[in-house]
Amino acid sequence: MQVNMLEAKNQLSKLVKAAVSGEEVIIANHGEAQVRLVPCVAAPGLRHWGVLAGRFDDVDAAFGEQADAEVAELFKNS
Repeated sequence: MQVNMLEAKNQLSKLVKAAVSGEEVIIANHGEAQVRLVPCVAAPGLRHWGVLAGRFDDVDAAFGEQADAEVAELFKNS
C-alpha cells in the first residue's frame, strides 16, 4: 500500500499495524515514494535482562584483596 504524507500522519497506527503484519507500506510525497515502513527485528545476541547471570562467577575475584595486593606490588617498584 502507498499513502501520502498527510494520510500517513492521520493513520499512523493503522499503517504500523499493517507493516507489522507483513504488508508493504510506502509513504510518498507528491506521489514519489520516500520511505518504507518495516517491522523491527530483534538483534541477535542478548534477548532479555539477566541472560548472562551466573556465567561469569569469577568476576568478583578481580575486586578481591588478593588482586589489590598484586596491583600494589606491581606499582610499588615504579
